[in-house]
Amino acid sequence: MPSSTARVATDAAARYAKQLASHLSHKMDVSDRPEGGFNLVMTSGEGVLIPEATQLVMHASAVDAELLARVQDVLGRHLERFGQRKELTVTWEDD
Repeated sequence: MPSSTARVATDAAARYAKQLASHLSHKMDVSDRPEGGFNLVMTSGEGVLIPEATQLVMHASAVDAELLARVQDVLGRHLERFGQRKELTVTWEDD
């Protein structure tokens, strides 16, 4: 299963993770992770949001590369829009 990770530098990772999870919850299943953060299950794949002190770690996975690109786009595009004042940039790296 293809997967990738993005590490987005921010001092407001928990706030962005919560905002992103809340925003996407009307289109997909969102659940809290016991360790902190959120799991997101969408028709094209899965995402994980893990807030850390200096970064928001996002994992994306799907059954194929095309669907993985869709998961990456949804997570990355929304986060960049929420963080445009802080000029957040999402760069995905294959796992």
